[in-house]
Amino acid sequence: MSPGKYTVSKKSGKEHVFFAGGGRARATLTLWPGPRQVSWASLLRDWVSRIPRRAFLCFGATCGVALLLTLFPGCNRKAAPPVAQIFEQIRLKFLRGDLAVAQLEADKAYRRYSGHDQEWAWKFRLLEADILANQGLNQELLALLDAPLPPALASGPLGVRKDMLQALAYAHLGQFPQADLHLQEAWRWCQPTQCEVMGELARMAGAVEIYRGNIEQAEVYYRQSLDLARQQQDSFLELSDLLNLGVVEIGKEHFDESIDWSNGALRVSRTIRSELDEEKALGNLGWAHYKLGDFDRALDFYLAATRKSRELGAVIDEVEWLNNQGLVYFQTNRPGQAREFYTQSLELARKSQNKVQTIAALTALALAAVETGQFDQAKQYSDEAFNLAHGDGDRPDELYALVVQGRIAAHAGETKQAEERFQEVARDPKSDTSLRWEAQDDLATLYESQHRAVEAERQYRQSRDTLEAARSSLRREEFKLPFMANAVHLYDDYVHFLVEQGKTGQALQVADYSRAQTLAEGLGLLKETRAAAAESAQEIARTAQGTILFYWLGVEHSYLWAANSRETRLFPLAPAAEIEDAVQRYRKALLGPRDVLESGNEDGRRLYEILIAPAASLIMPHSRVVIIPDGNLNTLNFETLVAPGPPAHYWIEDATIVDASSLRLLSDWRAAAQRRGAARLLLIGDPIAPGPDYPNLANAALEMDNVGKHFAPPARTIYARQAATVSAYLGARPEQAGYVHFVAHGTASQLNPLDSAIVLSGTPTTGQSFKLYARDIIRHPLQADLVTISACYGQGVRAYTGEGLVGLSWAFLRAGARNVIGALWEVSDVSTPQLMDQMYSEIAKGRSPDEALRLAKLTLLHSDGVFRKPFYWAPFQVYVGK
Repeated sequence: MSPGKYTVSKKSGKEHVFFAGGGRARATLTLWPGPRQVSWASLLRDWVSRIPRRAFLCFGATCGVALLLTLFPGCNRKAAPPVAQIFEQIRLKFLRGDLAVAQLEADKAYRRYSGHDQEWAWKFRLLEADILANQGLNQELLALLDAPLPPALASGPLGVRKDMLQALAYAHLGQFPQADLHLQEAWRWCQPTQCEVMGELARMAGAVEIYRGNIEQAEVYYRQSLDLARQQQDSFLELSDLLNLGVVEIGKEHFDESIDWSNGALRVSRTIRSELDEEKALGNLGWAHYKLGDFDRALDFYLAATRKSRELGAVIDEVEWLNNQGLVYFQTNRPGQAREFYTQSLELARKSQNKVQTIAALTALALAAVETGQFDQAKQYSDEAFNLAHGDGDRPDELYALVVQGRIAAHAGETKQAEERFQEVARDPKSDTSLRWEAQDDLATLYESQHRAVEAERQYRQSRDTLEAARSSLRREEFKLPFMANAVHLYDDYVHFLVEQGKTGQALQVADYSRAQTLAEGLGLLKETRAAAAESAQEIARTAQGTILFYWLGVEHSYLWAANSRETRLFPLAPAAEIEDAVQRYRKALLGPRDVLESGNEDGRRLYEILIAPAASLIMPHSRVVIIPDGNLNTLNFETLVAPGPPAHYWIEDATIVDASSLRLLSDWRAAAQRRGAARLLLIGDPIAPGPDYPNLANAALEMDNVGKHFAPPARTIYARQAATVSAYLGARPEQAGYVHFVAHGTASQLNPLDSAIVLSGTPTTGQSFKLYARDIIRHPLQADLVTISACYGQGVRAYTGEGLVGLSWAFLRAGARNVIGALWEVSDVSTPQLMDQMYSEIAKGRSPDEALRLAKLTLLHSDGVFRKPFYWAPFQVYVGK
């Protein structure tokens, strides 16, 4: 974005995580039985100010039926067994999600018994109402329960049940005074002590605290309820408590802990075949992963939840999951698909007259309209959303609409109004974290357009600090890894602003700090100074004995910083899409049957011109080049780029190339072969195949021999065949090895990269683990000069924003290895033994790992056989760490 021009909603095509899911857990209110000193509406306002969007509090299937079974144990005393059996059969169909059939049968049973047994007739009528609640049919529910109960039943448990369901319906319709009245009636009967319902009462008390905004006390009540549920072996109550505890953690913005609770709920729901609650747990998992920036997993969960809600006829839930699928598509720069889902969600929300979900869909559509430049439509949607939210006293949803109004005003040149809107949102304590950092970023962009550079930079810093504070609150690395995807546009805006201000060194500093945060944090480096600006990049290049090429790919602006020991220069590059499309095509060509050099592949030449040629004058011939990639450049072996001639040749002929994650990590790396640990080899491989999925490697024994022979017997520890086990590695004191080498199959997990593994010997049928997982590798510190993963996809297959490819190589770097050799694709069992033999031969001569690997690759490249193709020598890369 150029100074003086405010460009609305570009944000690298990755913005708007802030509107999250639109509404909040109100969409599925948990009923409470307690008295209140304040009005329902004020409690609701307090509650929604603390609970983020699209999390579900349990109601209906689990909460309602558990309430019916435990609050009214005496109701069945007069019942004949056949009636109870009919009720139980319908109830189970309801619990397991067969809503349409359950509703028809409940209505049929009501009509059957209404003439001679009013108590059972009303039980069936209330069960049907519960089913309608789960379908979001609130007006139908109220019409169904419009008739009064017989006087003999009105003051008893059935009256309580009726009031609770009516309160639920009125709450969904936004008619809170009516809901309040019905809940007061329900509490009047429930007030006396009834030990058998203590778990239910604890859960309801938790809901009260949620509405008051007292999340911590709500958690106490839910945990009490959970303890009682487990003591009483009440699986349905346990399930609802697990769901609600997951919602509590969402309210605290502890999305990783929410995942733990929701996974527990998912397991229980599947055990007891409660399909409605399985669907809710799937959706809640989708929301937590979305907030963590793990959009692929979020979409998988949302798709599963949507399918199940549609199968079950749970319309109110389907509205949520449709809207949230739209969020994922929008966040991943697919606005057209996003709008389709938002529109479907809005239609269903209007049909069910659910204000909360209507506001959510309207807000989402307004933001999508801003993104596509349809500002009149955006104003229409946002005004309606704001008016609905304001009418309900719903401040959080007002804030989301205000952001849209601010962007519309900025586009129209009404900068004062835009500034007021963004400041209001950024300062309001009821803004959730992601909304706050987005409003701060919008303010920075606005100030930039007005040439208010000092204020713009302050807002960019605040936005970044808000984001990083949210990330630092996460506990586990698998949840921290995807988090930066939430706000890649934020860093992109900030970096571009600094470049436009001529602060290229500071821009490099900001760009580098966004890289490898999880890796640096695990190695104890994240709290160090945010160094690695231009002045220190030259010192790092001097230490690395080469030139550093640091890449930044943005939707509109990409950059290359090149640094050697004398200077640091910045070069503008093509937009990310152009570069990434060429990378994808070239990678496909490298894995194809033809030699890309002989075939004159244009992508290989073009990528060299884009990525290397601008900085060629800073690179000494036959020197070391350290690549710090971005985006899908992480999947590209730069050695294979086609340099100009005469004759044209692979760039590996001109340079020794290594990859690094960030300048911060590179600052402690020394290129020379100076061993920190003893020159001891730990060699593990040629395992016995644990099953048909992992056949024996025909040449594994040859590679083991080729590697082992370069170390004297006292300096090598070898585990082969049945001895090549996970426990052997963990028990071999790997932290004392100077070199660690694996010869085995490797797996790379796209869904969860820390589930990537080296496949060793073991017996799956006995429960003996045969996989050395990445998550286990990081728990065992290393000091090795080199870890070699002679396995397929050792580098991983999933790239995370800022972290690069995460898999086995990343895990060994995280454990402390100085250099790691991993593979970008499948490796050949025929060529690899020769490659490794040559590499260790060069290491024995005193070569550093990167130099040794390059010379070994050149041996294959200059051979006369098929091994000269990059497919055979290029998958292996050196990745440098601390």
